[in-house]
Amino acid sequence: MKKSVLVILFFVLLGNSYSVLAQTEPEDIAMAPDEYQDAFYESLKQKGIENYDKAIVSLEKCIKLKPNDAVAYFELGKNYMSLRDYQSANTAFEKATQLNPKNKWYWLGIYDVSYETKNYPLAIETIQKIIVFDEEYKDDLISLYMMTNQFDKALVAINEMNDKFGKSEDRDRYKMQILSQGKYQNAEISNLIDQIKKNPKEESNYLNLIILYSKSDDNDKALEVATKLAKEVPNSEWAQVSLFKTYLDANQADKAIKSMNIILASSKIDSKIKHRTLNEFLIYTNKNPQYAPDLEKAISYFDNDPNVDVAKEIGKFYHSKGQYENAIKYYEKDLKAHSDTDRETNLLLLEAYTQAKQFEPMTKRAMTMIEVYPSQPQFYYYAGVGNNQLKQFKNAKTVLEMGLDYVVDDKKLESNFNIQLGEAYNGLGDAKKKEEYFLKASELLKQKK
Repeated sequence: MKKSVLVILFFVLLGNSYSVLAQTEPEDIAMAPDEYQDAFYESLKQKGIENYDKAIVSLEKCIKLKPNDAVAYFELGKNYMSLRDYQSANTAFEKATQLNPKNKWYWLGIYDVSYETKNYPLAIETIQKIIVFDEEYKDDLISLYMMTNQFDKALVAINEMNDKFGKSEDRDRYKMQILSQGKYQNAEISNLIDQIKKNPKEESNYLNLIILYSKSDDNDKALEVATKLAKEVPNSEWAQVSLFKTYLDANQADKAIKSMNIILASSKIDSKIKHRTLNEFLIYTNKNPQYAPDLEKAISYFDNDPNVDVAKEIGKFYHSKGQYENAIKYYEKDLKAHSDTDRETNLLLLEAYTQAKQFEPMTKRAMTMIEVYPSQPQFYYYAGVGNNQLKQFKNAKTVLEMGLDYVVDDKKLESNFNIQLGEAYNGLGDAKKKEEYFLKASELLKQKK
């Protein structure tokens, strides 16, 4: 909102006073006696050093000399504003507007008073008069409508301003706030349809209309708009965002994949939208595994993404679905593309190896990670499990005994170590040690409960 108008007025400084006087009553000023000018300049000087009371005395002298001087009344109002005497300020500003109703600055004085005193009905009434002189002040009117919950009027004014002056960040924010309430969406749909008719090459109107149709689950109309956008703006990459989802929902996989590849290759489309697009295609591919090669290609677009390890996230997706071989493939892809020693990804990979019963690569990976993280017991555990499964019981015993020393305050992991040690001793033919470790594991599990 254009507040503090009084601060920016061009006649604040003493040197500018000539222009103010000239703007208002040029004939009278030419004939003004020295006494009037001296009093007026004295008021400006006193205001400049924040002696507002003395400035008011000088201005009252001016008004006594020239009762119909609008400028003096306006200056008087500004000084009362500085003293926060809003009633006196408003009286002075009103007198100025009565004497010269065509000067927008005088009306802005009343507007400032009404805004400071939260008299919003008066502020709205006043700003409507100011708009006659300067239409850009309609942005202030929009803000007032928002503050007073007059959203219908605000939406009409927003669309008018957007149409005449182009969009602004504040108006976009207000519009989003209004449209979050469903009852206003029909009016906005009508507005966007009109805007598209007026300017069929403006991409943003199509996108906003698609969003509104999608929110109301009118996918047929959303597709219709997206198709029209693609026709009117053939190079629009944003059109593909909506088309992709529509094609996917319609099970038109080939068209969806084509749109997806345009989205992922785009330098204009936000990375969050790209991630969402990939995630939707991942879910689709999970139900339609014949499109796995297309998923592989899509993931390659994110190889250099510094924010998200896409392959790792896809690995987690398959992991949660119990599709461990797919999970392994993407964990390995992620480790190859990023850090081969990432602790979390390696632990996920080892768990997936275990579930998939791929014990040879599991053992090899776990032993490698022991060298990188010599105090992390989980890697010793997986190495022990792998060696046991491969019937390398002596190796299992050695690595498990080493790793057990690093287990701290983790009864479940300590119990699992003892189970695997029991398996190792069983493989070595030591039944007594086997029972000893199995019993210890059982006791630890009881403690955990």
